[in-house]
Amino acid sequence: MKEWNSRVGRVAEPMKTDFLQRTFSEPAEGQVLIRVVSSAVCGSDLHIFKGRHPAVPLPVTIGHEFSGDIVAVGPGVDGLCEGDRVTLEPCIVCGTCEACRRGNYGYCENISFSYRKGDGAMADYVMAQAEHVFRLPDDLSYHAGALIEPLSVATHAVRRADVRLGETVLVIGAGAIGLLIAAVCRKSGASQVIIADHSDARLKLALELGATAAVNSGKEPLEDVLHRLTGGKGVDKSFECVGLEATFVQAISSIRQNGLATIVGIFENPKISIPADLFVSREIRVQGAQGYCWDFPVAIELSRELNLEKLVTHVFPLDDLQKALETCLDRSAGSVKVLLEP
Repeated sequence: MKEWNSRVGRVAEPMKTDFLQRTFSEPAEGQVLIRVVSSAVCGSDLHIFKGRHPAVPLPVTIGHEFSGDIVAVGPGVDGLCEGDRVTLEPCIVCGTCEACRRGNYGYCENISFSYRKGDGAMADYVMAQAEHVFRLPDDLSYHAGALIEPLSVATHAVRRADVRLGETVLVIGAGAIGLLIAAVCRKSGASQVIIADHSDARLKLALELGATAAVNSGKEPLEDVLHRLTGGKGVDKSFECVGLEATFVQAISSIRQNGLATIVGIFENPKISIPADLFVSREIRVQGAQGYCWDFPVAIELSRELNLEKLVTHVFPLDDLQKALETCLDRSAGSVKVLLEP
């Protein structure tokens, strides 16, 4: 029986990584073994690295945004072959709870993610359930393929917000998810897509990806810019992609009467204070968006229209996992998407 040896990166304790050694044998029923070619650092990986993710205790393997090649196919797998270029939807669902039976597997009562079960993608190989594996378009690079997962997160958020033709949108935070949400909003027909951040470089990238206006909210008050661009009415929809009290308040304060704010950021400090009177006086609505549910196929189609490689700022060998994560947290490095290659 053939075997494959793999390093698997993990966060052992706050701000410290190491590698586990794992040996894979032939895939079981319904599984495929994927050789990782490109693996991206996610914002949630950084929360884990700092030991501040509210739902993920340490130690834990990391990495769930990746692309690679299938090197072995288990019995009962249809539609996938050795050599296929693929990516993975990394959620694990039970398939038996009420949400799963209704097709809303994103709300699975027992949902987990592959990296939390020891199958992190900061690795040489990943074993995956074939039903969650998707082929990449032939003309999509491995680097871009590693960004299908965050694009799916953005797609899910925009679809939940039901962004429509001609609407005005504010995106707070020009990290990878915020940039992708701005791009997907524009593709969905929003007439104005305003994005706010403190990084001029990221704001420039946002304009290249489809945003119509970029605001450095560290240099000029966001409220003044929104008043000018919306005639004082506020935007139809907002997206909070930072995870701070101040940006949550901005997200709900910037929408017009009966507007909708979608909260996407991960809050390391979940207890915040907000102006609750806005819910009644302006009849605003607030919702969250996490993960994906039937969004991967949509994101893969969208990837044909977006230059995802524009987000890639740094590439490291897998051995430099510690350095890669530190680079992501170093504001002077100017990182957007950091990739690792085994």
